[in-house]
Amino acid sequence: MRLRRGRPDLARYADRFDVPEATGDFAVTFLGVSTVLLDDGETAVLTDGFFSRPSLARVALGRIAPDEARIDAALRRAGIDRLAVVAPVHTHFDHAMDSPAVVRRTGAVLAGGSSAAQVGKGAGLPEDRIRVVSPGEPQAFGDFRLTWLESEHCPPDRYPGTIEAPVVPPARAGAYQCGEAWSILVEHASGRTALVQGSAGFRPGALAGRQADVAYLGVGQLGVQDRAYLRAYWAETVEATGAREVVLLHWDDFFQPLHLPLRALPYAGDDLDVTMEVLGDLARRQRVGLHLPTLWRREDPWRSAG
Repeated sequence: MRLRRGRPDLARYADRFDVPEATGDFAVTFLGVSTVLLDDGETAVLTDGFFSRPSLARVALGRIAPDEARIDAALRRAGIDRLAVVAPVHTHFDHAMDSPAVVRRTGAVLAGGSSAAQVGKGAGLPEDRIRVVSPGEPQAFGDFRLTWLESEHCPPDRYPGTIEAPVVPPARAGAYQCGEAWSILVEHASGRTALVQGSAGFRPGALAGRQADVAYLGVGQLGVQDRAYLRAYWAETVEATGAREVVLLHWDDFFQPLHLPLRALPYAGDDLDVTMEVLGDLARRQRVGLHLPTLWRREDPWRSAG
C-alpha cells in the first residue's frame, strides 16, 4: 500500500465548522487536541489543558516540559482565570503534561486516575490539589457533575501502561504513559449533558444506559483503523448515549503551536478524510449533527439541537 504524503486539507470541511456561537453565560470552548473548557459563568471545568505543544523533533529526540509562556498566553486568550477542576482524559504528554501547571495557575484540582496523580506529584502539586476519582462515582463542581468511566486508548498506544512514580519534567515523552483512559460524562444543572471522549478508543458496553445530548468525540488515529472499527466506535459512543450532536476533537496537529492556524494531522499518522467520510455517512443516515469546533470561540452545541 502506497503511503500518502502531506495532510488533509481542512478547507474541504469548512462547512463543518458550524457549531453555534454561545449567546449566554454557558459556553464550550475548544482549545486544541482534547482540551475543552466548559463554563457556565460561575464555574469552569477543563479537560487536559495542553498548551505547550512542543515540536515533533523535541518530542522524538529530547526531553519535554511545560512551556510556561505558551500556557500563560493560552489562558489569557481563552479568558481562563479560575477553574474548579482540570481533568486529563489520559496521561500521554499531549493531554496531561501541562495539567499541573494549569491547576497551579487557576486554583483548580487535578482529577483523574492514579497516573494523573503521579503527574501532579512530579510537578509539585500538594496533595489537596490532587483528586483520584472512582470510576462511575459522580463528582460535583458547582452546577457541574462529572463522572469518569473507564475506557481504552485508540490503537496503537505508543506509550502504554500506568505511571507508577512521579513524573518530574523535563522528561522523555515516554514517561507520560497512557494510564487510565476515560470517558467523561458531564451533566449540568441547566439540563445540558455531554460526553467527552478524548481518545478514539472504547470499552464495549461501558456507556450502555448513559445519556449525553452532545458527544465531544476524539478522532486522533481513527482514520487509520479499518472501517468496521470506525462504525463500532460510533456505536459505542454516539449511539450508546443517544447524542444528537457530535463535535470532533483531537484532529489537529499538536506539534504546531496555537498561535499558528490549526492544521490536520499528517497522513503518516492519521487520515481525517476517511474519518469524515465514514462518520459523515453515519451522521447523515442517523440524522445526527457532525461538527468541527472553532479554536478559541465560545460555542453552544446544544443550540444546534434546538
